[in-house]
Amino acid sequence: MDLDKIYESAAAYVSLYGLKVIAAIAIFIIGKWVAKRVVNVLKKFMQKASVDETLISFAGNIFYGLGLAFVVIASLSQLGVETTSLAAVIAAAGLAIGLALQGSLSNLAAGVMIILFRPFKIGDFVEAAGAAGIVEDISIFTTKFRTPDNRQIIVPNNAVTSDNITNISAKPERRVDLVVGVSYDDDLKKVKDVLSKIVSADERVLKDKDVVIAVSELADSSVNLVVRPWVKTEDYWPVYWHLTEQIKVTFDKEGISIPYPQRDLHVIDGGAVTTKKAA
Repeated sequence: MDLDKIYESAAAYVSLYGLKVIAAIAIFIIGKWVAKRVVNVLKKFMQKASVDETLISFAGNIFYGLGLAFVVIASLSQLGVETTSLAAVIAAAGLAIGLALQGSLSNLAAGVMIILFRPFKIGDFVEAAGAAGIVEDISIFTTKFRTPDNRQIIVPNNAVTSDNITNISAKPERRVDLVVGVSYDDDLKKVKDVLSKIVSADERVLKDKDVVIAVSELADSSVNLVVRPWVKTEDYWPVYWHLTEQIKVTFDKEGISIPYPQRDLHVIDGGAVTTKKAA
C-alpha cells in the first residue's frame, strides 16, 4: 500500500469519526460543567431552605453522579456506541452491587431518614441501639456518640432507626425523680417540710413548676417518699447530685433517720426466745 492510499484512508477515517470524537468530547466537557452548575444551584437552594448540611452533601453527590452518567451515555452515543445494551449492563451491575451491599444500602436509607426526620441532632444526648451519649456526627452510614466517660461509639444507622430512640436533650426542661426513705418512727410532716426547704433553697429548681413531695410506698424497712422538682435539662445531674447530698446532710442535722433493711431474728436458747435486730 503506497503512501497516497494510506493518506486517503486516514483522511476518510478522520472525516468520518473526527467530528464525532470532537462532538463527544464537547458533550462530555460541557455536560460535566452543566452538571456541576446544576448541583451548585441545588445546594444553594437547599442551604437557603435550612436543610441539614449532611443531606445537602449527600443529595449533591447523588445528583452529580446521575448527571455525569447521563453525560457519559450521551457522549458514547455520539460516537456510535450502542447505549441500550450499555444501559442494560450498567443496570445488571447495579443490581448485583445492590444485592452484595444490602446492609450498607439499608444503613444509607436509615441515614437519609435520620437526616430528613431529625429525631436528634448533633449535640443532643441520645439513647439508641444500646448506646447512650452525645451525638458527635451523623453520616450517611453511621452515627457517632461520645459517652460521658469520653468513649466514642460508632453505631450503624440501621441499628439506630430499627429500635426506640430516646432523645434526652429534646426538651428544655426535665423532672428530677428522687426517692427518699425514712423510718416509720419519723414525723412525716416534719420530713416533708425539711424536703420542701431543701428543694426551695436550690436556685436551679424552676419556681413556676409544682414540686411533688409525697409518700409513694410503705416498704418493708422504710416509708418511701418521692421528691420531684423541675429543672432545665442541662441542670438535671448537678441538681440531682446536690439534692441527694443535701438531703443526707440535713436529715442528719434534723435527727431524721434513713433506715437500712432490717430483720427480726428469733433465737431459741434453752426454751427461751430472744428477739434481736439484724441488718
